[in-house]
Amino acid sequence: MNRPTRTRSRTTLTDVAYTSIEHMIIHGEIEPLTFVSEADFMEWTGLGRTPVREAVHRLARERMVEIHPSRGILVPQVSVEAELRILEMRRVLDPLAVQLACERSSNEERDDMGQLAERLKTEEFTLDTYSETVRQTHGLILKASHNDYLQDAMVPLQNLSRRFWTAHVVDDSEVRTGAKLHREMLTAIAVQDLSGGEQAARQLNEYLVHFAQRIVSG
Repeated sequence: MNRPTRTRSRTTLTDVAYTSIEHMIIHGEIEPLTFVSEADFMEWTGLGRTPVREAVHRLARERMVEIHPSRGILVPQVSVEAELRILEMRRVLDPLAVQLACERSSNEERDDMGQLAERLKTEEFTLDTYSETVRQTHGLILKASHNDYLQDAMVPLQNLSRRFWTAHVVDDSEVRTGAKLHREMLTAIAVQDLSGGEQAARQLNEYLVHFAQRIVSG
């Protein structure tokens, strides 16, 4: 069966603005319930009004920000309840992404996943540097799924979930746990072990649910 063809365009200034602003939000550089302006983002990113505005509207569609015409751009508070609803979706979609990646990935894509898995095994990460490997992990898997619709559905869910996790981590052991779970998922896909990959995806989501429940219980 022929693999579906991807049509993603090259990186644009809007993509650069989006990634930069999203990083600020996920890593707490902008406090929740803070109003900012397009001019603030233009200054912080060094980019012009058009790419910043397009990035902000994209982030608003993904629920990273809220646009209030009379007040500015609000960074909403992280919600445990929202995270648990997000994970209801991810528990279904993450194993599907793994399945498609096992079936459709190229040799080069599997090599990239194997290399990142090795990094997760051997490197010591700070919370900031580890959070970026989370983005890379899911980016590699979604790219290898060769399904743009799945990517469009999952990227906002994964980014919101990553923001929640990053905001509440207080112990380096959480980084080690996350790295292990992501490594197992990547390693399985790299050798096209569908059963192992789906199991790793389920274990990752179980961990994230338990993490959110611990936040609720204090």
